[in-house]
Amino acid sequence: METWALPQTLDLFPIGNCAASALIDPMGRYVWACAPRVDGDPFFCGLLGGRDAEGEGALGVWAIEVEGAVETRQEYLRNTPILRTEIRNADGAGVEILDFCPRFRQRGRQYRPLAFVRQVRPLDGSPRIRIRLRPMRNYGERLCEQTAGSNHIRYLGSRTNLRLTTDAPVGHILDERPFRLEETLGFFLGPDEGLDAEVSATVDRMLRETTHYWREWVRTLSVPLEWQAAVIRAAITLKLCAHEETGAIVAALTTSIPEHDTEAGAGRNWDYRYCWLRDAYYVVQALNRLGAADMLENYLVYLRNLVDLATRGEMKADGRRARQASIPGLEATRKPNGASDHIQPVYGVGLEPMLTEWIAPHLPGYRDIGPVRIGNQAHEHLQHDVYGQIVLSTVQAFFDERLLRPATADDFHALEPIGERAFELHDKPDASLWEFRGREAVHTYSSVMCWAACDRLGNAAARLGLPERADYWNARAAQVRATIEERAWNAELGRYAATFDGDQLDASLLQMVDVRFADPESPRMKATLAAVEAGLRRGPYMLRYAIPDDFGAPKTAFNFCTFWLIEALHLSGRTEEARDLFEEMLTRRTAAGLLPEDISFDGEELWGNYPQTYSLVGIINCANLLSKSWQSIR
Repeated sequence: METWALPQTLDLFPIGNCAASALIDPMGRYVWACAPRVDGDPFFCGLLGGRDAEGEGALGVWAIEVEGAVETRQEYLRNTPILRTEIRNADGAGVEILDFCPRFRQRGRQYRPLAFVRQVRPLDGSPRIRIRLRPMRNYGERLCEQTAGSNHIRYLGSRTNLRLTTDAPVGHILDERPFRLEETLGFFLGPDEGLDAEVSATVDRMLRETTHYWREWVRTLSVPLEWQAAVIRAAITLKLCAHEETGAIVAALTTSIPEHDTEAGAGRNWDYRYCWLRDAYYVVQALNRLGAADMLENYLVYLRNLVDLATRGEMKADGRRARQASIPGLEATRKPNGASDHIQPVYGVGLEPMLTEWIAPHLPGYRDIGPVRIGNQAHEHLQHDVYGQIVLSTVQAFFDERLLRPATADDFHALEPIGERAFELHDKPDASLWEFRGREAVHTYSSVMCWAACDRLGNAAARLGLPERADYWNARAAQVRATIEERAWNAELGRYAATFDGDQLDASLLQMVDVRFADPESPRMKATLAAVEAGLRRGPYMLRYAIPDDFGAPKTAFNFCTFWLIEALHLSGRTEEARDLFEEMLTRRTAAGLLPEDISFDGEELWGNYPQTYSLVGIINCANLLSKSWQSIR
C-alpha cells in the first residue's frame, strides 16, 4: 500500500491523561507510548526503532494509513490535548482522526485509565485505509503476542496486557488488509477487560467529556495578555507530564533522544521519565504563576511522602537501605542533629529510589543514534540543590489560602531536617544540577539553593508565629550567604564563578536573581550577567557551560538557559532585546507548539528528550514576565 513518507523529526504531538501518554507523528502514527506507567516498557517504540515509521518493516507503531496520501494537517482541539489529524489523497478523499486519552469525572472520582482512544471518520470521497497496529514488548525485543475475539484483540505485554475494542473489522486489523472507510469507527485500546457499551457511542461520550474537562481546567488559569496560546499549550503539556496517582512530575515523556547529531554510542542519551526534584520545582513554580493550584497540591503529596521516608531513614530499594552508606561522609543512619538522610536528586514516579541504568539492546535509537538507556545513574549522585528545591516547592503552602490542605506547624517541623541537611552541605562538593559524571566541586547554584532552603524556612516560621525558629533559620541563611559571597565571588575577574574558588562560567548563575539571592541591579550581578552572556551565548541561544564534560564539548544550546537569559535581559532593563529573543524561541517550537531540551547553534534542529518540562517552564515564565498587562486593554 503506497504511503506518503516523512523524515523522522521531533514534530510530535503528545496526548495523555496524567496516567497514560503517547507521542503521535506527522502522519498520525503512534510512535511512543509506555505501559503500565510513563517509565514502563514502550508498547509503541517506533520513535527509537531505527526505521522509518512508514516502512513495511516498521514495528512499535499504530498507523492508520490512507491509500495514496499526499497531504496531512494536524492541530489540537482548542485548549485540549486532543489531536486532530486530517489526511487526504490526490483525489481529495480524506479521513479525520481524533486521538486522546480519556480524562473526566466519573462516579465521584477522576477517570484516567491506561487507555488510548481513536475516532476515525471519512471526510470526502471513498478513502481506503489500512490499520497497522504493531505493539512491542521487552523494549523492542519482539511483537506482542495476540489473541482475538469478534470485536477485540488482546496484546500481551511484558508487564501488562492491553485490549483493543473496536467496531472496525477485526480481521482487517489482524491481516493489515486495506478497506474502504464508509462510516465513523471507534478504537479503544485500554485495560484487558470487556467494554460493556457500544464502542462508537462510548468513544463519542469520552470525547465530549474529555474535551469539557480540559477546557474547564484551562479556564482556571491566569494567563498573560500576550502569547496566550503558547502559554496554554505549555501548561497543558506540563500537566501531561504528571503521574497523578502519586503526584510525581517527570522531566520528559521520552528516553534517549540524543542531545545532538552524532555517531551511535557517543553517549549523550538519557532517560528522563522520572521525577527530578529540581525539574518538578520549576514546573510547580511556573504553574503557580498561572494559578494551577491542583498541580502544586498533588506534587506536595509526593514531596511529603519523600520527606517522611527520608527523615525516618526508610528510603529503601530491594528490601535494603538505599546506597548512600557507600558515599563518603554521608552515613546511612539518621543524623543526630535532626537532619534527614541523603535525598537523591531523582526518584521513580512511585518514589522508587533505585533507577539502575542499563542499555536496551533491541532499540537502535532515534535516527539510529544509540544507546537507548533505561534508568538513570543520577539517582546515585550528590546534588545538594535538591534540599532547597524541596523547601521552595513547599513554602507556598504556608501562605496560600486557596489550598485544600494548607501547610501546618507539623509540616514545618518535618521540613526542618531538610534545612539542616542543606546547611550541612552548602559548602560541600556535588555533581551540580548538570549531573557531571566524572567530577565534583562546590557548585555555586547548589549553595544558593541551600541558602534558599534556610531563608524560606525562616519565612515559614514567621508566618506560623514561631519567632525563635525564624531567628534560627534566618541566622543559618545569613551564614550561608556570607560563605557564598566570599567563596563564589572571584575578585580577580570581578564576577561570580560557577564553583567556589573557581573561575568557570555557568548559566545557572543567572538563577541567583530568581531565588532572590541577588538584586539584578547590583554591581556584582550586572558583571556576572555580562560575563555569562559573553562566554556562553552562541547567536541567540545559550549553553549551560562551555567547558568539556564527561562526553566532550557541548554541541548544542540548552533551551532552558536561553529562557534564563531572556529573564535576565528583561530584569537588567533590556526588555526589547528580551522580547525579540523570546519571539525567536517561539519560532523554534515544534508543530505542536512545544520544545525539547536542546537546539543546534543555527536553530535548525531540535534535540533531546521531548517534550521537556524545563523548556515549557521557560515559555510560561518569560511570557508572564514580558507580556503587557491586562490593564493596558481594559
